[in-house]
Amino acid sequence: MANRKAKAIGINHVVLEVDDLDEALEFYGKLFDFALRGRNEHNVFIDLGDQFIQLRLGKTQEPDGARHFGLVVDDRNPVNEALKELGVELLERGMNFLDPWGNRLEIVSYNEIQFTKAPNILRGMGIENIEKTPSAINELAEKGM
Repeated sequence: MANRKAKAIGINHVVLEVDDLDEALEFYGKLFDFALRGRNEHNVFIDLGDQFIQLRLGKTQEPDGARHFGLVVDDRNPVNEALKELGVELLERGMNFLDPWGNRLEIVSYNEIQFTKAPNILRGMGIENIEKTPSAINELAEKGM
């Protein structure tokens, strides 16, 4: 049998540990427009298009340093304004910040990166007419996409 390797296609979800599910929903609800997928005693699931974030009760680690994940948005300005209103300080580069539980996020603009969603997915999310920047288009073209 040949050594076939699985081809990674993308990320289905990310789990963030928090100390309070209601507070986490309130915090993230001030930053993003999202749909609540589900909830149980220890978890909350937030739909982000065709993916989701799971908020899990029980913080077990120190605040993130360089470890983080990039969350893609249609417009970074409302997030930036909400972070200011909440008194959340941006970290050393870009739109990086720590949530109240020490999870580090980087907010990335959809039009500036090679990450893409199919038109029907974007429409289903209520997003239309976001033009990719030339550099994002070049990144995609270099990969034949």
